[in-house]
Amino acid sequence: MKTLKVLLPLSLLLLSGCVVGPDYQKPDEALPAKFSQGGHASSDNVTLNPWWEAFRDTRLNALVAQGMNENLDVQQALERIVEARANVIVAGAGGLPQINAGGAATAQGSDGSYLRDSTGRDHSQTKTLNAGGDASWLIDLFGQYRRAKESAEASLDASYDNVNVARLAYLSDLTTSYIEARYNQEALALQRKNLESRRETLKLTNDIKAAGAASSLDVVQAEGLVNTTLAELPGYETGFNQAANHIATLLGLPATSVTASLIKGAAQPWPRYNTKVGIPADLIRNRPDIRSAERLLAAQTAAIGVAEAQLYPSLSLGGTIDATRTIASAATGGTGAWSFGPSLSIPVFNGGRLKANVEIEKSAAQQQYLTWKATVLNAVEEVENALIALRKNYETVAALRKVVDSYEQALSLARESYRGGATSLLDVLDAERNLAASRVTLAASIRNLASNYVALNIAIGGGSAIQTPTREVAATQ
Repeated sequence: MKTLKVLLPLSLLLLSGCVVGPDYQKPDEALPAKFSQGGHASSDNVTLNPWWEAFRDTRLNALVAQGMNENLDVQQALERIVEARANVIVAGAGGLPQINAGGAATAQGSDGSYLRDSTGRDHSQTKTLNAGGDASWLIDLFGQYRRAKESAEASLDASYDNVNVARLAYLSDLTTSYIEARYNQEALALQRKNLESRRETLKLTNDIKAAGAASSLDVVQAEGLVNTTLAELPGYETGFNQAANHIATLLGLPATSVTASLIKGAAQPWPRYNTKVGIPADLIRNRPDIRSAERLLAAQTAAIGVAEAQLYPSLSLGGTIDATRTIASAATGGTGAWSFGPSLSIPVFNGGRLKANVEIEKSAAQQQYLTWKATVLNAVEEVENALIALRKNYETVAALRKVVDSYEQALSLARESYRGGATSLLDVLDAERNLAASRVTLAASIRNLASNYVALNIAIGGGSAIQTPTREVAATQ
């Protein structure tokens, strides 16, 4: 008997240290040693790099800082951290003792002179006081609650990473919207400049017609080019206002709130230095969406252990205490009762439901692994695409600057020849069309270059951890 008393607690202790289910191991993916347009050197922690400052645009810097924690998507992600912290507490509480207490009081009696004695006291009144409590503790023999807490903590990690995912999306959307706004302003200014040039050509044509050297057809053609330019102006004005309104929304403000501050205009954003992209393996460390997918895989792996623990017996320790005290006119007394003991539950037949639950969790874990793998490969693709696009953008911009210079000279020569009667008006109009188109194309190419610079920094996870809260361990008691 003494041996049994010693072995039973030891057995419970050993069983409580048993945790079923697979232990999590971080996934690994074979990645190239370098990007096709990059070097072999690993990059620093780019998650704290304010890459947008490379544009040297104080207005853009102010907008980024203003909306870093005001963006509604970022605020939602921050709030989900609070929810995840609470889930850690809930998951850990299941393996702790549960104690409940309660109490009640009643009074009863009846009226009637025949119940009163010579002193006037009423013998029919009775008061009853009752207090009690119960306690229970599910012994975590096979690690059900430990796996559940492990899963909840991994989900909490993922919620922190999801804040960075939301912040990256905000940075990408805000900077590209700002680039779009400045492009439309630049294109609008260029078209107004083109309008002045075409009105000058129209005046020149009218003067030459007055001298008898031009026809009405020449005048009509020159007027048509002026009107075509006028028709293009509203589109750029609309594009600017829409971009400005979207920036306001990203800052958590009503539309048009920032339009007035942007109308003054500024040069198109142009990155002043190159980005160090590192190697593909750096993405696993720096990309928040990859880290989040990995943490969700850890959470799902722990969920397998939760499901497997359901296949095994569960042991609970429980007890109750109840005390009653009765106070009457004639006498006073009390009673008490208590009980304590273990209870064992063994799954015998459930139609295969518990085993099916394990298979469900295993499949979910495999799906999450494939999600993580796809996220890694997509990240590598995004960096490769942004690298090659940015490199070609620089080449395109350099070539287009020369094109604009050439067409400016061509227009000047065409006008001089037209004044001297050596060429027709069509040569001047063609030169104006070519110059106008090349100027807008150059502005669009600068916009694309800036946008691809943004895309490259977003692809490597740049700036995602700026102003992100520090990971806190949720309390379990």
